[in-house]
This record gives sequence, C-alpha cells and structure tokens, in this order.
Amino acid sequence: MGILSWIILGLIAGWLAKFFMPIGTVGIVKTILLGIAGALIGGYISTFLGWGSVSGFNFPSLIISVLGAILLIYIYRLIKQ
Repeated sequence: MGILSWIILGLIAGWLAKFFMPIGTVGIVKTILLGIAGALIGGYISTFLGWGSVSGFNFPSLIISVLGAILLIYIYRLIKQ
C-alpha cells in the first residue's frame, strides 16, 4: 500500500472508530493517525490469530483497521481514568 492509501484508510478507519466510540473533539490529523495506528495494531493482532492482515485498500482491511482503532480508543479511555 502506498502512503496515500494508508492516509485514506486511516481517515476512514479513524472516523468509523470515533463514530462507534466517541472520544470528543479530535482533528483530522489525529483521526488519520488513530486509523493508521489502528490498522497496524489490528493487522498485527489479526495476523497473529490467523484471521488475515491489512493487505490493501479493501473491506477486510478496513474492518481490521476499525477494530484496531476501537481497541486503541478503549485502551486510551482505560489509561485516562
């Protein structure tokens, strides 16, 4: 995946994760970074479990990225308490 694909995937995944687990007012750059980090973490976990990986700009990769970003938001909320 190219850098533009990562940015677009990160934006979509971050926005969807914020939709399911609101975290307040976050700018577009933080949303993209949240989505990209979610893709990396979600891809690592799903590859480890044998479910697949983030292999390109497709629907399974988007789902893995969103789940990874939701996990990041959940961990952030636990730490913030």
